[in-house]
Amino acid sequence: MKMDKVYLKDYEKPPYEVERIDLEFDLHENRTIVKSTMKIKRLCEPNRPLMLEGEELELLRVVLDGRELHESEYELSEMSLSLHLLPERFTLEIENSINPEANTALDGLYRSGGIFCTQNEPEGFRRITYFMDRPDVMAVYSTKIIADKQACPVLLSNGNLFKCGDLEGGKHYALWKDPFPKPSYLYALVAGDLGCVNETFETMSGKEVALNIYCDKGNEAKCSHAMASLKASMKWDEERFGREYDLDIYNIVAVDSFNMGAMENKGLNIFNSHYVLADADTATDDNFLGIESVIAHEYFHNWTGNRITCRDWFQLTLKEGLTVFRDQEFSSDMNTRSVQRISDVKALQERQFVEDASATSHPIKPDSYIEINNFYTATIYEKGAEVIRMIHTMLGEEGFKKGMDLYFETFDGQAVRTEDFVWAMQEASGFTKETSASQTATASFDLEQFTLWYSQSGTPEVDVTTRFDKKEKRFEITLTQSYLSPTQSGQKPYFFPFALGLLDSKGSDISLKLQNSQYQPLIDKGILLIRQESETFVFEEVNAEPVMSLNRNFSAPVKLHTAYTLQEYAFLMAHDSDAFNRFEASQTIAAMVLHKLIDSVEVNGPMTLSETYAEAFAKVLLDMNMDMSLKAASLSLPSVSMLMQERKILNVEAIYAARNFLKRELVRRYGADIRVQYDSLNITGEYRLDKDSIGRRKLKNTLLSFMSALRDESLPLAQYEHANNMTDRLSALILLANSTTQARQKALSDFYARYKSNTLVMNKYFSVISSCERKDTLENVKTLLNDEVFDIKVPNLVRSLIGSFARNALHFHAADGSGYRFISQKILELDKLNPQIASGLAGAYKDYGRLNEKAKTLMKAELEKIITAEGLSKNVYEIVSKILG
Repeated sequence: MKMDKVYLKDYEKPPYEVERIDLEFDLHENRTIVKSTMKIKRLCEPNRPLMLEGEELELLRVVLDGRELHESEYELSEMSLSLHLLPERFTLEIENSINPEANTALDGLYRSGGIFCTQNEPEGFRRITYFMDRPDVMAVYSTKIIADKQACPVLLSNGNLFKCGDLEGGKHYALWKDPFPKPSYLYALVAGDLGCVNETFETMSGKEVALNIYCDKGNEAKCSHAMASLKASMKWDEERFGREYDLDIYNIVAVDSFNMGAMENKGLNIFNSHYVLADADTATDDNFLGIESVIAHEYFHNWTGNRITCRDWFQLTLKEGLTVFRDQEFSSDMNTRSVQRISDVKALQERQFVEDASATSHPIKPDSYIEINNFYTATIYEKGAEVIRMIHTMLGEEGFKKGMDLYFETFDGQAVRTEDFVWAMQEASGFTKETSASQTATASFDLEQFTLWYSQSGTPEVDVTTRFDKKEKRFEITLTQSYLSPTQSGQKPYFFPFALGLLDSKGSDISLKLQNSQYQPLIDKGILLIRQESETFVFEEVNAEPVMSLNRNFSAPVKLHTAYTLQEYAFLMAHDSDAFNRFEASQTIAAMVLHKLIDSVEVNGPMTLSETYAEAFAKVLLDMNMDMSLKAASLSLPSVSMLMQERKILNVEAIYAARNFLKRELVRRYGADIRVQYDSLNITGEYRLDKDSIGRRKLKNTLLSFMSALRDESLPLAQYEHANNMTDRLSALILLANSTTQARQKALSDFYARYKSNTLVMNKYFSVISSCERKDTLENVKTLLNDEVFDIKVPNLVRSLIGSFARNALHFHAADGSGYRFISQKILELDKLNPQIASGLAGAYKDYGRLNEKAKTLMKAELEKIITAEGLSKNVYEIVSKILG
């Protein structure tokens, strides 16, 4: 089997322009009639045909300038409709039917839970009607929706509501008009019987905007946090970037069956209900923070994605990387900036670094794809955001804001490229040919080399060596880049900012005086600019050899290699003024200790607790002035995923054994102190969602996790039974679910009975079961496949039960290959229903190249079973073929 690739180098401008499109839907469960009327302008020679994409459609009629065409006057295939010899301007009317009820792929227009809903990014609109379904075809849309009034009292689409009314036969209609040109992927329609929460927002120019959040009836009370987050994000975007909302109405709809987290359709955002509905009894602190972030992300897309969109899908990071950066900044301002940065970088390291090191590695701007849905990845989003952040670091807030203003001013209403964004930032930097070779007093520099971040894949690694000249009081740092990618060769040195500090013996920052500095304003902020494969920086007036704090605030998405000892990392863990680097030091020293323990397990050697690490752990534990969220993060051990990244050949059982040993030994030594702090934090009171309360719960549950390492279930059971919020209840349940006592079944049975009718909470239940270390985990997962709550057609449920098991390294990598077999079976089953969800599962096999020979043989058998399956989707084929490649 071989499938065709799409290449960036083959891009051509659209030969036709759709100036406007008027849509009419007559909604029915099994046969919806869609009528489109398009005003089209030909931009090419007359003999070039107009090709309109279309999939899973029944064509009923085609009308050109008022005349219905005979089927001999156009070409119709399973994937397209083509017309020839067209005039320079014409009106094209198309009528077709679709079956929303049968659309289990959840792409285009589908019906689920009694609600009609659309998802068109990236190429779903072609499953609604025939169209030039590409992001650089921007048209003005209107939509008339006709439906049964009792079944679908709510009729929504993009833009502003223009007219509505009743029709004969118990039907009604609504006419929506969006004045802003947009690509088809931003088109949206929702119809159903929904509840609604209404508020208003006054923009900075004094315009009142109606805000509506629609959800299943009965869930209205769970929308208050989402509404508050929306209003906060609207205000923040005005204050930070001067961006005001441009329509009279902003609608959000929460649906259970949705492939993605949310979709920024112009004026009508459609959300996975996971990112809208929340209250203290059903949502954790992380759920609340996730809602705040995703609500903001989709709102910010109004300018970075909608008003200015992508020329083609290779430019996806243009809107996603930039908007992730914006939502991260928003969350930092709403919460604790250092804690938010730690959370963002942990997500990057655990998800994107793994991707960069695998056969699915790709640049943030790929040069080819088979299925674009496979590129909604951590690389495009999170690494893309880090690339934007590096520009922000180099330009500073004022310079970055200037570049953003120029970007909006120049490209509003256009479909553009990453090069256009970089151009705006280059202009803002003040770089000219005259300044390029001079010593400047401002951060003015050429970004041409920086664009390698867009085209090169893999995570750069930086080796750090030093030399101290006591007599001359000079301290030299040499940084050497290496940039090997699993999928590219011939890479060139990156250009990036590198923040650092030098600490004296008391832990205080030393004033930086860099020899021959070209960018003094950046040096004053502790930032070096790295351009070459190897560079040496000389710091003067350094009286004693310092300890380096490197890549502060994670200024560049690189991996560092130093000759630091456990003692030096312990010093940074205790004294570094950069909060992120204190956390990073805690993870690095713990990882060093754990890797030594893993080595011992692999050769059946003895395991012992490192005294240096134990003392460093204790200093953090007993620091009562430390931010509690930062303290919780610093005490936590590196995840299994992070440890797996550094092992050449994976031995997952050894990793689990080492982590569990270290946890037990720390509790045996410091259990009394841990218990005292836990008890002081374990005070039942009114649930509050402020920074301090979140930090208290985070630290309390981290300490509870440590105490449970000794298999005493009394504390987690007591916390479960007395919890007045989901954060505490779920934290306790996770620990109990791994036990072998009666407390386990008591808690699980109670949780199931309490939340059986709440799908969002049952997602948590499924995830808890499938993430267990217990030997019977796979059998428990298989049993839940037949549970009345589980529905394989609902993506959230699949991700929670099957996806969580695929991420459970201990059981996915079971020595007998049972984990590989189970997931391959589910991939093939899901591929027939929803290829996007199936291809997401296929990524679980990405560690194929680092397995031992036995495991590799077992995994290969399953991968070959998948790739040779009849009718395999290109979504799954692309992922599996890369892994096997």
